[in-house]
Amino acid sequence: MPMNGWEFIILIVLAVVILGPDRLPEYAQKLARFVVGARRMANDARGQLQDQLGPEYEDIDWRQYDPRQYDPRRIVREALLEPIEDSVRDVREIGTSTRSDIDGLSRRRRDRDDDVRHDDSAPEPVEGTPYDLEAT
Repeated sequence: MPMNGWEFIILIVLAVVILGPDRLPEYAQKLARFVVGARRMANDARGQLQDQLGPEYEDIDWRQYDPRQYDPRRIVREALLEPIEDSVRDVREIGTSTRSDIDGLSRRRRDRDDDVRHDDSAPEPVEGTPYDLEAT
């Protein structure tokens, strides 16, 4: 959210009142060094990203990563205005693929269990939980 002129003036007046005229120049220098350091860090990160991505860097749409575009009210409004048929079709497709995946998984488990039951080299299951009296 950008700051307008009056808000900036109010901040300056508050800084003069809180810090006093003696310490204000010192804190202004610290703020300036912080801003310069933050800009330098951002430029270094951008340059490093350009070096690593090469020509693909120019193809990136940076607006899609802007967190300001994710307004929950807009997202809900768009979801409510979306035709219901599209949503129902998507859910049905997901449900169908999930059921077939579960059936296939169940079939593979049954086959595996049958193989284990018929395999004579499989160890016998241990009855009860082993308990070590000397562990305590």
